[in-house]
Amino acid sequence: MDIENTAELRLLIECARGGSLTAASREMGITPAAASAMLKKLEARLGVRLAERSTRALRLTAAGERLRDYAQRALELLDEGLALVTEGDAPDAAKHGRGAALRGRIRLSASSDLTRRIVLPLLDDFLDRHPGVELQLNVGDALQDVVRDEVDLALRYGELADSRLVARKLHDGRRLLVASPDFLKRHGRPSHPSDLTRFECIRFKIGDRLERDWRFWRRDAPPLMPVDVTVQGRRTADDGGIAHQWALEGRGLTYKSELDIRDSLASGALVEALPEWMGRPMPLHALMPSQRFLPLRVKALVDHLAEGLRREAPRAG
Repeated sequence: MDIENTAELRLLIECARGGSLTAASREMGITPAAASAMLKKLEARLGVRLAERSTRALRLTAAGERLRDYAQRALELLDEGLALVTEGDAPDAAKHGRGAALRGRIRLSASSDLTRRIVLPLLDDFLDRHPGVELQLNVGDALQDVVRDEVDLALRYGELADSRLVARKLHDGRRLLVASPDFLKRHGRPSHPSDLTRFECIRFKIGDRLERDWRFWRRDAPPLMPVDVTVQGRRTADDGGIAHQWALEGRGLTYKSELDIRDSLASGALVEALPEWMGRPMPLHALMPSQRFLPLRVKALVDHLAEGLRREAPRAG
């Protein structure tokens, strides 16, 4: 074992946080000389340089950054385990309204429209129940590499392509073609997906990929014969919330997950433009890097989101 004690890991974390050995030693309650000796001893034992030092500052090397990330996760798991031993089982504590047993940071990535319209209240409720949990929320529609970017949990629509990830389905749904009543009054309503070539359509760009081909199935027909149409439009966004807002303002038709737009459909602010047709399946998954060493706080958040979405399901129709 190349790590002799947790103090070495904590030193690396504090060095990165404070930017100097002096700041790190102050946080740990040791002298700067002791902190320097500890870091040198760790580097010598591992055979790799972990930090670049100057008279005033310290910067971790790439190897140091990598070890720091794993050290932070390891210590969070250890702190969580100690809390469970001293304070009781976390699920049992949650059941009885006690949240102290869940501790540590959760790094969550989720798409913009989903977060703002659906997930944010569920996250706030979870944090209220578990005051020992810290949430680091990354909102955006660009797809992150869950493993490379050290994300604990990602909420993503669509079918899964990365077999390295552990996934739990949170919600079944589809895309729908929607527009504001005012837009349909001004421009008419399509009667078939092929009609969309003459309508203004609000499209998405995910990463480098522009979604210009929209697929539909008749609701009353076997799902063997989809209809694909290549749409055009003057507005393209890489943010689902902007596309949603444009549709609400009557700027065009858009092709959105029914979960994202359920409140707008319920209020009548948006309506289905082709009610006899449905779009691509858009299941919502919770993605995790690994089931091994999955922190209980992450599992508890996934359970909370699943329950919240199940409770709200009747509104999504």
